[in-house]
Parts: sequence; structure tokens; C-alpha cells
Amino acid sequence: MHQSANFQHSPVRRLPMPEFIAMLAFLFATIAFSIDAMLPALPEIATALTPDNVNRAQLILTVFVAGMGIGTLFAGPISDAIGRKRAITIGFIIYSCAAFAALFANSIEFLLVARFIQGLGAAGPRIVGLALVRDLYEGRAMARITSIVMMVFIIVPALAPAIGAGMIRLAGWHGVFIGFLAFALIGATWLNLRQAETLAPARRRPLQITPLKEAAREVLSNRHVMMCTLILTLGFGQMFALLSSAQQLFGEAYGKGANFPYWFAGMALLSGSGTVLNAIFVLRFGMRRIARWAYIMQTCVSSIMLLLVLTGVLPEWLEFPAFFIWAVSVFFMAGVTFGNLNALALQTMGHIAGTAASLVAAISTVLATLIAAPVGLLYNGTAVPVICATLICSGLAWFMMRYLTD
Repeated sequence: MHQSANFQHSPVRRLPMPEFIAMLAFLFATIAFSIDAMLPALPEIATALTPDNVNRAQLILTVFVAGMGIGTLFAGPISDAIGRKRAITIGFIIYSCAAFAALFANSIEFLLVARFIQGLGAAGPRIVGLALVRDLYEGRAMARITSIVMMVFIIVPALAPAIGAGMIRLAGWHGVFIGFLAFALIGATWLNLRQAETLAPARRRPLQITPLKEAAREVLSNRHVMMCTLILTLGFGQMFALLSSAQQLFGEAYGKGANFPYWFAGMALLSGSGTVLNAIFVLRFGMRRIARWAYIMQTCVSSIMLLLVLTGVLPEWLEFPAFFIWAVSVFFMAGVTFGNLNALALQTMGHIAGTAASLVAAISTVLATLIAAPVGLLYNGTAVPVICATLICSGLAWFMMRYLTD
């Protein structure tokens, strides 16, 4: 497998590849767990904290993502200055403190603030983990590694709602945050005991205004990087919109609330085949071609689904299976696009990987919440709002992919 020059000339001690992938998967899975494990808690939180406007409970997901998006502005540059391991550990500490505070939340406002701060801390493992990979790999090799990582950790978000539901039965909705604390403790311990620092002191960039401005200017003025970032925004936006409405759609629109964790697990596991296929074929077909065809597929599938829902031609017994297949396709699309687009964006940014990863993730995540939050609040008892959002986002992403090259 092709490795970057930085790694070839570095004294970094390598973890065995299976453990390296598993550790990265766990770091990234902490973020997915922080979102997906909250889904079964939303009805109880809505009843307890915001009974007059139950749709506000969806903001618990979007404020976490918004906090993570803003946190990424700082996590990458900090890691470029102090090293990857220390930056990830600081992120876990912030994440854990906020999760602990949320255990005592007695108002929706307090909980939203805690979730926002938790998102700020989550930016550490999410973004610096990506920079860590970029320290060692680049291009299609990096895309393949990130795809394998996603394939490994897909089990965690698939099981997250079921785990969250179990914690709720034992300790109420506050109990979900105990799981977040456990994830943070395991991830931080594993990283610090087993992973060697990948950014040598000689390659670090001082945390000063001038170097940061120069690095930011280089990223923001790069047309290729910005195009990848905007396409990622559209991809994240449609996925977050579906996530924020998932509990209500499965429970209220299709009457599957009691078994929601199991339906969600099945959806996540089926869509995980996207990461498997990408890991297999990315070296042969390239990142851009695979991502482009994924958005073409999603545009077509969402067009058909919207037509079926609006015309009402489906018999009642087929309405939920059609929705379930469509939802799987949305997450499948994420599996074959996000790793490729991140690798494309960072392909020429190895010398400022932390800052570049931060800016790409911050812009795409924050802008994605501006897509997802209104879609979630527009929920009207049907899947029409989220299907429309997905169709528009995928169509625009397909159009913009023509301007990218591998």
C-alpha cells in the first residue's frame, strides 16, 4: 500500500494494522454513538423537558453537530502545534465534562448547552483522528483506510439505539450519558497507551496568528478543497436531516416506534456494505468516480421515492418497506462518499493536515446543520420534507462533482 513520504522518513512506531484500524474506528465510533444513542431518548426528553413543542427535542442532535463543527476550527490547528495525541485527549476531557454535566440537566436549555459543549470536545477525536491518518497515508490509500475504518465501526452506530434504549430502561434518559463517559474513557486510554505520536516536533506549526492565517488562506483559496467541502456539506446535510427525523418517522409515521432500535440497527448494517464496496474498488476506479455515481444513484432513488409518496400509489403494506429501502440508500451513499471526499480534499494538504481537516470539517458540518435543522423542524408526520432535502442535496452534489478530479 502506498504510504506518504512523511511516514516513510519518520521514526514513528507503527501499531499492527488491525489494531490501528480498530483504534481509529473506536475514536470515530464515539462520535456516531454520541448521535445515534440519543435517538430512542428523544421522546422521553421531549415529554419531560419540552412537552409544548416536541420537535425541539431534535435540536439535541443538531446542537451537538453544530458544536462539533465549531470545535473543528480549533482541534486541527491545536493538533498541528501540540501533537495529535494530546489534542485528542483534550477533546475527550471536554467531551466527558459536558456529558457529566448533562447527567444533571433538568431543562431543555441546560441540556442543549451541555450537548453543544460535548460537540466541541468531540471535534478532537473526529478531526485529529483524520489528521493522524493523513500523517501516515495519502490519496487512494487514505481513502481505502478510512473506508475500512468505517466498515469496522459501523457495528457501533448500528447497535447504538439498542444500547441507548437499554440504558434508558435502567436509568432514564440521563443514563445515556453514562455510556458516553465510558466511550471517552476507553478511547482516551487506548490511544495514550498504544498509539505513538505521528507528528514529530520538527513538523509542528506554532499556534500563532500568522502561521494559522497562512495555512487557512492556503486551504480556503484552493478551489479543489473548497469544492470537496461544499459537496461534503450537501452529503452531511441530507444525512443529518434523516437522523434528526428518524425517531419520529419510524415511530409516528410508520408505527415502528417500539422496535425502532432494531430497525435502525438493520438499516445501519445494510448500508455498511457501501464502505465495504468502496474499500474494495477505490484503488481501481478512483475516489471521484465512485462518489459521483453514488450521488447519481441517490438522486434517482430519491426522485422515485418522492413520486411514490406524493402520488400515494403504494399500497399501505408497502409504504414502510419502501421508506426503509430509501433510508438505507441514504446511509449507503454516505459510506461511499465521505471517505473519498475527505481524501480528495486533503490530498495536497499533508503539510497542514490538521488545519486543513479542521476547516473542511468545520465548514461542512456547520453548514450541514443549517440544512438539517430546518428540515427536522418541518416534520409534518410524513417523510416528504426529508426526501425533498435529500433529492435537492444529492442533485446539487452530482452537478458539482463534474468539477473535481482525482
